[in-house]
Amino acid sequence: MYDIIDFHSHIYPERLAKKATKGVSEFYSIAMNHEVGNVESLIQSADKANIKNIVVHAVATTPKQVKRINEFISDTCEKNNKRLLGFAATHPFLENAIAEIDRAVNLGLKGIKIHPDVQQFNMDCEEMFPIYDYIQGKLPILIHCGDYRFDYSHPKRLARVLDMFPKLEVIAAHFGGWSIWDLAMEYLTNRNCYLDVSSSFNFLGKTRSREIIKAYGAERILFGVDFPMGDHKTELEYFLSLGLSEYENKLILHDNAAKILNI
Repeated sequence: MYDIIDFHSHIYPERLAKKATKGVSEFYSIAMNHEVGNVESLIQSADKANIKNIVVHAVATTPKQVKRINEFISDTCEKNNKRLLGFAATHPFLENAIAEIDRAVNLGLKGIKIHPDVQQFNMDCEEMFPIYDYIQGKLPILIHCGDYRFDYSHPKRLARVLDMFPKLEVIAAHFGGWSIWDLAMEYLTNRNCYLDVSSSFNFLGKTRSREIIKAYGAERILFGVDFPMGDHKTELEYFLSLGLSEYENKLILHDNAAKILNI
């Protein structure tokens, strides 16, 4: 039996966890499965689904938050015996962003995470180009994609980034376009990127979720829960109910993530 990897969950420092979780709920007008997005609640959720590893993220809404977030993620991963694997925050308007990426790697972080809608920048803005160029061929980047209310993270912008930086290893969150999944398929079906399944099943239903996975190909899909919005046991059971082959399940639940993370 293979170990299951959740590629997309969030954690917040204990003193901010309840407030931050509430903020996410209000941003999307969606109820959270977990009221407090702290490490303890994350581990409890993952344990109920026998999830082996969890890739954890946090978003820097301002440049000055980046260093503190990266230290928090790194420290939390260390304290949890490497069960948690951290991605670094960054921001296009952070001074010396490249140096901070190097520092984050030295802290043990495995990739980069951005959320253009929350951070309020276009993912294909020129300020991001030096970051994309520096990490291509070196580090994976998970990008929140899609929101019918905004244009910052539209999949058409990701298509432009992929054209400009062909060696960039991108994981496009939420099947490449949260709430605009069909548009995402127009831009990303034949592109060189991964996609995760997070925060999508409840909106798409089983038939459409399966169709989208088949259209992109299981070798491009990653399992992700989007804790605290999602719950590990619920998301895993839903995924397994899609009726994919065991080979496809193994790719999505373990192999693709293990390849990206070199584990």
